[in-house]
Amino acid sequence: MAQFQYRAADPQGKIVEGTIDAAEVGGVVARLHDRGLIPIRIGAAAEGTRAAAPRAVLPSLPALGRKRVKGRDLLVMTQELSALVSAGLPLDRSLATLAELSDNLELRRIITEVLHAVQGGKSLTEALGQHHVFPPLYVNMVRAGEAGGFLEGVLQRLVEYLERAQALRDEVRSALTYPVLLTLAMSGSMMFLLVYVLPKFSSMFADLGRALPLSAQIILGLSQGIRSYWWVGLLGVAGTVGSVRYSIRTPRGRYSWDQWKLRLPVVGLVLRKMEVASLARTLGTLLKSGVPMMQALGIVKETAGNQVIGRSLGEVEVGVREGAGVAEPLARSGVFPPLAVQMIAVGEETGRLDEMLLKAAEHYDREVRVQVQQFTRLLEPILILIMGLGVGFIVISMLSAIFSVNDLPM
Repeated sequence: MAQFQYRAADPQGKIVEGTIDAAEVGGVVARLHDRGLIPIRIGAAAEGTRAAAPRAVLPSLPALGRKRVKGRDLLVMTQELSALVSAGLPLDRSLATLAELSDNLELRRIITEVLHAVQGGKSLTEALGQHHVFPPLYVNMVRAGEAGGFLEGVLQRLVEYLERAQALRDEVRSALTYPVLLTLAMSGSMMFLLVYVLPKFSSMFADLGRALPLSAQIILGLSQGIRSYWWVGLLGVAGTVGSVRYSIRTPRGRYSWDQWKLRLPVVGLVLRKMEVASLARTLGTLLKSGVPMMQALGIVKETAGNQVIGRSLGEVEVGVREGAGVAEPLARSGVFPPLAVQMIAVGEETGRLDEMLLKAAEHYDREVRVQVQQFTRLLEPILILIMGLGVGFIVISMLSAIFSVNDLPM
């Protein structure tokens, strides 16, 4: 027997939580149903946790200081809303329960406003559309679910979509964490040597500058330059970053920036596949949820993270309007990989375009994971080698300068 923590709602929407001893999660669900409770979240109890009677959920301390609604917060909210609606709880009670459950103060405020709008006679789509936290994909899928009377199924698809998108982002971030930390450590070590260690050598060699080896003169000169003109470097970096950010805000600059990213070796290919996976999943999810093709293409075009790929979707819109389908305009654009185009073409021919789009998204998700792992495995030894060469060059330069003192004429 294992101990499980649960969070559930009673028929009135009140939240309770506690622990239950059971052999598996299915046993916990069955016992909660026997008590008339609707399971929301079930997980393994922490070691040393004692069984307790169901209790009302208290406000969570981590909510303090949290302002922005992140993708993970939206995912958890959608999971809980889908669980409550699937269990037969009315929409207003489900929203009231979510407002009580949320640990994010900003999300709690938004859910409360959505609840009031729904109680005031607005549809869930209209209520969600008033808040930028819910992307166009989210709002339009809910609109299709409300219009077709299958909101429960749409919420489940939204959960699947958000879970897969979040999982891919988490894996990419996790894979890049070590190289980023290694780069910061390398930069910090080099700066420490140049700013704090080498000045002690420069005072030692103050009267012997011309007799020092060239490598030592270069290193000492670089150290002196950084200590004397560090503010110039900061201004240069700030100016460059400011110029790039300003340029990206313009349509032409953003397009050029996105075009440049796709042309990068190795990285550009990974970014392209990430965009293809995201767009294929979005379009497939929208079509499967009953959103019309032209409307779905418009949503995908708006949510495209890369303007180059977004413009290619504009060509697809024209092609679909003219009866050319999706695959042919995509092939003409030259932006999407041939395999993705072929999978979409097969989906059109077999009448299963939504399924093939989702399969294409899964395929490119796997490729992105593999390529990111390969890239980071290759990057780590390269960074270590660069760090070793940099530190070694500084050490050897200083040692050669010390040894050269013996060769100076007295």
